Parts: sequence; C-alpha cells; structure tokens
Amino acid sequence: MALSRLSSASGSNLLKPLTSALSLRRSISSAAADDNTTITIETSIPFTSHVCDVPSRTVETSPKELMKFFRDMALMRRMEIAADSLYKAKLIRGFCHLYDGQEAVAIGMEAAITKKDCIITAYRDHCTFLGRGGTLLQVFSELMGRQGGCSKGKGGSMHFYKKDAGFYGGHGIVGAQVPLGCGLAFGQKYSKDETVTFALYGDGAANQGQLFEALNISALWDLPAILVCENNHYGMGTAEWRAAKSPAYYKRGDYVPGLKVDGMDVFAVKQACKFAKEHALKNGPIILEMDTYRYHGHSMSDPGSTYRTRDEISGVRQERDPIERIRKLVFAHDIATEKELKDIEKEVRKEVDEAIAQAKESPMPEPSELFTNVYVKGYGVESFGPDRKEVRAVLP
Repeated sequence: MALSRLSSASGSNLLKPLTSALSLRRSISSAAADDNTTITIETSIPFTSHVCDVPSRTVETSPKELMKFFRDMALMRRMEIAADSLYKAKLIRGFCHLYDGQEAVAIGMEAAITKKDCIITAYRDHCTFLGRGGTLLQVFSELMGRQGGCSKGKGGSMHFYKKDAGFYGGHGIVGAQVPLGCGLAFGQKYSKDETVTFALYGDGAANQGQLFEALNISALWDLPAILVCENNHYGMGTAEWRAAKSPAYYKRGDYVPGLKVDGMDVFAVKQACKFAKEHALKNGPIILEMDTYRYHGHSMSDPGSTYRTRDEISGVRQERDPIERIRKLVFAHDIATEKELKDIEKEVRKEVDEAIAQAKESPMPEPSELFTNVYVKGYGVESFGPDRKEVRAVLP
C-alpha cells in the first residue's frame, strides 16, 4: 500500500516489501524435525554504513529461535495493548508511552548480547525491561503504582529498572540517558570486563547537545558505547524531516562509525547488534539507527493520527510488521501451523490477563516510601514515630 501522504523531504521510505524477507535458503530439508536445525536467511534489506564495513546479510537461526521470537514479540504486543486499556480505565495514571510496532528492536538486541552487557533507554521502556528478564507482574504492578513493581510502584511507566540484569532504566528527560550510558561504558572499560553498553534514544532526542558531548568523549576514550537511535520517524508529533536538517542519524557521529538497520526485521537487528558489540570492544563507539515505527501515538494523550494518516499506519502494519514477518518465516519453513501460532497468541493473552489480576492485588506503597531512595542511607529526610507522620532531617 502506498502512503497517502508523506513529504518527500523526509527522505525515509517507511514501507519496504515484506516479501523480500523470504529470500532464504535452508541447509537441512526439514527444519520442523529438529528445533536446533540450522536455517539460513537473509535480512530484509542491505545494511547502510558510515565509515565502517557492513555486516553480512546472511543470518543463521533455528526453528527454536523463530518460535521464541514469535512468542516474545506477541507477548510484548499484547502487554502494550493491555496497558492501553488499563490507562483508559484510569488504572494507570501519569505518562505512558507504548512500544507496539518496535518489538523487533528489543528482541533482536537481546538475542545478540548477554545480561552482562548494559542497556539504558528513554521512557518507552516496558518491552526493554521485559526483554532483560523482567516479569509481567512487575510491569503491570509498576504501571499501576503498586509495591510489586520493579521500582516499588514509585517510578511508573517511565522509570523501569533492573540492575541485576544490566538494565539501568527508563529516563524521562529527553536524551539524558545517553551520557549516563556512556558513563556505564567508561566503567566497563575501566573494569576490563569485555562488555558493552547500549544507550537507546529516539529521533526526537537525536538533536540534543548532551548526546554529542557524550559521543565526543566516548570516541576520545574509545569507550564500548553503542548509541542506538530508535527512529520511529516522529518525535512526539513532529516528523523527522521537520526537526532535523539531516535525518540520516547513523551519519551524525561524523568521526564515529554508523549503521542503518531495518528495525522492523528482528534478524537485521540481531546481526547489527552483534556486529556493533564486536566493533565497540575493539574500536570504541558506534551508532546504530533502527528504522522502526510505533503504532500508538507518542503517549496516551496523543491519538497518533493528527500528524500522519491512518493509511500510513495500516500500510506499515501490512508491509513491515515484525511479528507478521516472523509468522511468514515460520510458515515458509513448516515449523508450525496457523492454529499452533493462534494457540500461542491465546496463551499470551491469558498470561497477560493473569498478571494484571495479580498486579491489582498488590498494595499501594506506604506514604513513608516518599522519603526512601532519595539520599544515601543515613542522610536526608526520614519519617518516624508511631504513625510515621513526624519527619526529621540529617544533613552531611
């Protein structure tokens, strides 16, 4: 489907044929016979590079990985759709930014790295947290401000966190997570532990000055920092071509190498992140521009249809949807039937519904929690007394 309205000044082609993802070959005749059978495919489109080589388009996978990708992305999609309903029911308050459409970035990145590598991102962070090993119960509890949430109900949608899995949070200040990510990379280089940090930001944050300052010092010190621009083509309601003179974000590093990736193709993301990790450990920072798309508006107050047409959104869904891409690969290799995939989607829906029901049972934080996690223990303001309504302050 052609876009009914898209300025040629954007220079971006949102719709690329899904059928190209099926240009593949199999090394063994029956992939369905063995979960670990090697399947060799090609990424949907070639990578585009800036002052670096390009990764191979050939990617090896297996029926087991394909089915895992399908289930994990279906789970993320269902989770975000459920969050939309909870917000409209006023069970989620405040800001809420949904990730549906962009699942391939979170899943492909996780497939290429380990939990010892670090990830830090902006406020569209629910699926990244889930990919790092977080649970649905933690997600929905945090979204509804309950004690069972990953940030004890005090962070909400924009401040998920899982330090034990190398996830250093969602951040509400536009672009501010990038310098923090470069700081994590400095720590990794100092410790010589052969790990990297992925610092994610959107095209709307790509013009932030602090991003370039952090990139400069990362390049100067050869830090293992990978800056990932999740380019969903709209910073809030502003199209990329209206905000950036040069929307080729992978070239923005000038002296820093860059790679443009089809962010709707999980295997392209996986291949690019694997390439970027190897590069960063040897040569320092690299920029990855993930060409992706969000189906919902920027946040829950944005209908998402005032600055783009419904035909554009449905066109991307039909031609580039990351879950449908995997579904077609599964069918092409006779790995599962349509009924089996439908059953997985039913299981996912049930899993999400059960997590929501449990999250609703989690209590709200105690009022005294207002004074915790602010200062180093022993300093700052704390509540005390029989009803904890008295406060005292201790300063260094």
